[in-house]
Amino acid sequence: MRPRARGAHPPEQPSRPGVRRRVACAAAWAADYAYVARWQIQGFLFRLDPAPYLRPAGGSKLRQPVVLIPGVYENWQFLRPLAAALAEHGHPVHTVKTLGYNRGRVDEMARRVEDYLKQEDLWQAAIVAHSKGGLIGKSVMLGPEGHRITRMVAVNTPFSGSPYARLFLIPAIRAFSPRDRNLRLLQASLEVNARISSVYASFDPHIPGGSALDGARNIILDAMGHFRPVADPELHGIVAQELDGADSPPGRPAGIGS
Repeated sequence: MRPRARGAHPPEQPSRPGVRRRVACAAAWAADYAYVARWQIQGFLFRLDPAPYLRPAGGSKLRQPVVLIPGVYENWQFLRPLAAALAEHGHPVHTVKTLGYNRGRVDEMARRVEDYLKQEDLWQAAIVAHSKGGLIGKSVMLGPEGHRITRMVAVNTPFSGSPYARLFLIPAIRAFSPRDRNLRLLQASLEVNARISSVYASFDPHIPGGSALDGARNIILDAMGHFRPVADPELHGIVAQELDGADSPPGRPAGIGS
């Protein structure tokens, strides 16, 4: 055996990216649940008024209105980091209080959003949604009030479902099963996909297959997690950029309505 020169170091062992990746994913999973627990507790203890987000920060260019749609078992307060970032960028941010904690069926929740759009007489609005909220938003875009919506940015939305959903007995979660009839019908409706930006984490513990949507703008974040990306400045910048691409002055479009 050839002697090793004095001061030399033994050759490095081959790296194990698989192990490092699993450790990183496990850490991201734990941090994700810590994040959601903190924000859910805050939302329960401190019931804030969303009205200030309807008035963008002074000096900002007034941009198109945004309707915020949270995920299952989330109320609007869970998306406060996004609401604040959007208002700072000049978007009046609307929240649909009748969604509550968003435990109803996707079609039922979509009707509540439609009712809000009509009640507020919103036109040329955008939707920014998280998780289940993206399914609701797509249903709205396909429905009778879809002409009011210019674009949707969906964050970590299970457009193709999640294999974990079948492990739950709760109907609100089982509805995300890839075998669910309503989800499959929604997935097969492609006509509005070109107006959707699907932004999703590089690792999502709840949607292991990712959130890619055929015909949409699909954008992968550096961030990991299902919930934590909501507060990530990278996401805020991407959402603002995607909305700017479809931005137009608020107001009723010509030829629609009376």
